[in-house]
Amino acid sequence: MNPSQPSAAPVSSGPVPSRFAQFYALTKPRVIQLIVFCALIGMVLAIPGVPSWQDVWLALVACLGIWLVAGAAAAFNCLVEQQIDAKMRRTAWRPTARGQLSNPLTLAFSAALCALGSWILYVWVNPLTMWLTFATFVGYAVVYTVILKPMTPQNIVIGGASGAMPPVLGWAAMRGDVGPEALILFLIIFLWTPPHFWALALYRVEDYRKAGLPMLPVTHGNEFTRLQVFLYTLVLFAACLMPFVFHMSGWLYLVVAVVMSIGFSGYAWRLWRNYSDALARKTFRFSLIHLSVLFAALLLDHYLV
Repeated sequence: MNPSQPSAAPVSSGPVPSRFAQFYALTKPRVIQLIVFCALIGMVLAIPGVPSWQDVWLALVACLGIWLVAGAAAAFNCLVEQQIDAKMRRTAWRPTARGQLSNPLTLAFSAALCALGSWILYVWVNPLTMWLTFATFVGYAVVYTVILKPMTPQNIVIGGASGAMPPVLGWAAMRGDVGPEALILFLIIFLWTPPHFWALALYRVEDYRKAGLPMLPVTHGNEFTRLQVFLYTLVLFAACLMPFVFHMSGWLYLVVAVVMSIGFSGYAWRLWRNYSDALARKTFRFSLIHLSVLFAALLLDHYLV
């Protein structure tokens, strides 16, 4: 993909954001917040009982390192996809799509964040966490963004492995290994990712078609995608029960997991049987609530039960 400046980038109609705001926007802060939150859950579950001050310090440093590398991956994604972003309403505001940040500057920013985050993780946390986090950067910024996304409608399914890594990174930061509990958390996010993104793609299908991206609604149609969203929520439902089955959590988490999973599957069922763009938006938004509440329940269950 040619990373040159898009010739038809939208012209800003309002005041130009400050340089700090432009760089901050490149890191996709809302996405990064969820990534760090999921990593923090992995850290918490890796420590039995109440953490010591040393554990708290280690977790804070690990969160900083993971945030920096994840921000670097997001910035690199904005750089590579600037021409695509300029064609899509939900991304046309990004500084790279508007031509507000040059390619060399964006690349240098991404490289600096990645280098600093990797150094922090290697020196202050442990080498395993650094290498796993760097591998996640490569998986998202290169394998997913450059190779999978423009080539296959299964981009979200395969590329979802990178997005599912945060709990594994958190666990590795505190334990120095990758336990089966971390892999269960990985599986939950991995199965959550396709119905989450396909719900978005359903009501943004024309944007993806205009951008030339082979998202599932573009290549296989609306009805097929809706069925896949519903089927994935059922498999996800089963995966969400695994923390309780494998004694990672107690009844508090189980109740929350069942309620939230029924809610997600219910939205997906309605979306499959009676589609509307408004319902697709609601399904997408509920998917964010589903994952956030699910992992918050894991956190509360760990300390309160």
